[in-house]
Amino acid sequence: MTAATWFKGLLIGLASVVLVGCSTQIEDYQGEQPELKLEEFFNGELVAYGMVQDYSGKVIQRFKADLQGSWDGNNGVLDEQFYYADGTTQERIWRITKTGENTYEGRADDVADVAVGTTAGNVLNWSYTLIIQRDGEPFEVKLDDWLYLVDESNMINRTKMYKFGIEVGEITLYIGKK
Repeated sequence: MTAATWFKGLLIGLASVVLVGCSTQIEDYQGEQPELKLEEFFNGELVAYGMVQDYSGKVIQRFKADLQGSWDGNNGVLDEQFYYADGTTQERIWRITKTGENTYEGRADDVADVAVGTTAGNVLNWSYTLIIQRDGEPFEVKLDDWLYLVDESNMINRTKMYKFGIEVGEITLYIGKK
């Protein structure tokens, strides 16, 4: 092994340690209050306001959403009705299952496979692939979705969107109980 190859390997290793060490983990929120229980927060009528930004940070869409959640034991339904600033509408119906003390799975028609989520303290981190329409064609983006419970009635949601491992956009929204 040459000195240049060894040095390159060392730099890549150090960069990896720094990046992993700096990224937020769900466990960082353990003990934060109020504790987030999806079956409590997403039960009843809620309203959301949000925006979608592209890779450069430009706002490309604004929206309002009316949400209706209901639970039967460990199974919940979250009906989301979106109203976009450009006049279009969309419906997404989540079928959510509590699979453990702090774990959830979610399914929706425009979600590939299963969304997997974990809570810790006042936070939920969802990971899933969303199928969106782009120029009339289906386009899959990977979502890293973080929901932060502010208090019993208010939540902030930040989501990063990725394609081929590259960040292509971000969604920010406020969710509140009616």
